[in-house]
Amino acid sequence: MKYIIILGDGMSDHPIKKLGNRTPLMVADTPNIDTLCLQARCGKFITIPDDMPAGSEVANMAVMGYDVHKVYQGRGVLEAASLKIELDDIDLAMRCNLICIENGAIKNHSAGHITTEESRQIIDTLNSTLGSAIMRFYPGVSYRHVFVFKYGVSNLRCTPPHDVPGTPFKDVLIQPACENSNETAEVLNGLILKSHEILKDHHINQRRITDGKDPANSIWFWSPGHKPAMKTIQESFGINGAVISAVDLIQGIGVYAGMKVIKVEGATGLYDTNYEGKAEAAVNALRDYDLVYLHIEASDEAGHEGDVDLKIKTIEYLDKRVVKYIIEKTAAMSEDVAIAILPDHATPCAVRTHTRDAVPFLIYHPGETPDEVIKYNEIAVDNGYYGLIKGDQFIKSLLQFFKP
Repeated sequence: MKYIIILGDGMSDHPIKKLGNRTPLMVADTPNIDTLCLQARCGKFITIPDDMPAGSEVANMAVMGYDVHKVYQGRGVLEAASLKIELDDIDLAMRCNLICIENGAIKNHSAGHITTEESRQIIDTLNSTLGSAIMRFYPGVSYRHVFVFKYGVSNLRCTPPHDVPGTPFKDVLIQPACENSNETAEVLNGLILKSHEILKDHHINQRRITDGKDPANSIWFWSPGHKPAMKTIQESFGINGAVISAVDLIQGIGVYAGMKVIKVEGATGLYDTNYEGKAEAAVNALRDYDLVYLHIEASDEAGHEGDVDLKIKTIEYLDKRVVKYIIEKTAAMSEDVAIAILPDHATPCAVRTHTRDAVPFLIYHPGETPDEVIKYNEIAVDNGYYGLIKGDQFIKSLLQFFKP
């Protein structure tokens, strides 16, 4: 048996009044997902414990079966792994966004989804002006970057910028969580303030303003941590795996999980991503790997933008441009392929950030008797075979190590 997880990041939502109190999943035209649902077993999965940050790093590690209370060290270290940054035990790694601040408030978490080419030039400037032997910026994709601070203390209270659009930035600067982290917090907040002066006249931002785009006029640090101790999926389950994602965070989880990271040309993490290329890469990977983790980011970004129509469109793209192809190609394979579909967390358009709602999932095992759920969405799966699960129960259900 081979296994593939199709993860629509942030795909789940809350009922929306303009949709007749339905969710985007309920409204979207998803004939392929629903056809698979008729042959599958469903349930709901608590991916984010109440006492953990509602982040994609926590949720995706939970989907892969990790005890997040034991391995969670923030997303900075995971994205560093994706970028092949070698961390020492003394290194504090953090996510560093390029964001847009307007009239003293955070306008958006992405600097208007700045391009990777533009952001690399800005990161180069930041390294030449703010970098040192103990502090360095590493360029990632679009607005997502990594900052490494030797001897930094991780016990900090940081606010993800996508959680607080419209909030005065001074109200959500980094706070020390203990006396030992006072100096680290002071240094990081100082760098944020210095970045404003450096970036306001940067030629990339001047050009973006001329073109009617949001400038990347501030850096923003969050999700601090040190190197995690994670078993590989080979050690945990006796299988090998591959991960396909446009997002450094997910690739980094794959690195620590001992999975092959497969990059697809044209994968952007947005609605314009190369859906077909990612689907084809996933099917091809099944020839060499037992488990393929196919991550599609677009719905999450639509949720952060509060764009209901775009979120519906991204779900329909997932159905028609990814799921349809995978169903057809895996059905023709000589070896059976189990297929799971789920989000990592909800990103409701109304709140524009992640929530801890249990997410709907389906698991299709060829030849297995399906449950009575006939359509895949947040409400229908309440009557599914698996009920409400948590911890490593999802991955064990997929791999058939667990029965409810």
